[in-house]
Amino acid sequence: MRTTLLTRTLAVAATACTATLLAAVPASAHVHANPDSTAAGGYSVVTFRVPNESDTAATTSVEVLLPTDHPFSYVAVKPVAGWTAVVTEGALPEPVELDGVTVTQAPLTVTWTADAGTPGIAVGQFEEFEANVGPLPQEGTRIVLPTVQTYADGEVADWSEVADEGAEEPESPAPEFTTTAATEEAHGHEEANPEPAAASSGESSDPLARGLAGGALVVGLASLVIVLLRRQRS
Repeated sequence: MRTTLLTRTLAVAATACTATLLAAVPASAHVHANPDSTAAGGYSVVTFRVPNESDTAATTSVEVLLPTDHPFSYVAVKPVAGWTAVVTEGALPEPVELDGVTVTQAPLTVTWTADAGTPGIAVGQFEEFEANVGPLPQEGTRIVLPTVQTYADGEVADWSEVADEGAEEPESPAPEFTTTAATEEAHGHEEANPEPAAASSGESSDPLARGLAGGALVVGLASLVIVLLRRQRS
């Protein structure tokens, strides 16, 4: 009786722990946008973390679509070895009023393309691309950055799905973040903050950290099983 109860308890704990780990892993298999600042009126260095999800082909192109309803007037990119970045400007779908000025053109896309003869993002790897953008719109604005990821074999991953507030994450979510209240420091082209801003949901924006936490939980459970079994035998 005692052995049966112990076995059932460990089985339930193992199931819960496995579910926690599996829930953490898929989150890393998306393109993420991690801003170093979200303060309205300021400038932010947004890091796009792009994992390769193909089993056979390298990622050769990453295109980010910039907002047009609250466009950025400034977009600059950080050089990445082996990649060429192009910021494309064009006409907005509709004129936008920014600080009393009517804006009809703005940066529309940022595209990173792997140089000829370079591997791009190889299978089992990821790359990070940075863009300095701003000024950020008013507090509470949801900045959605749909991203198109192209592979060497022609496959295209379209990260553009947007979930309603409070709904579950879609299969191919668009990278996004939400602006926060303006601060005194939110002006000029600021340097990157070593501590990235947390996601608006309050969850960690680093999927690797969540995966490691889940792994640690599994290891802890295994240790508990060994200890209990030894006590049971004794």
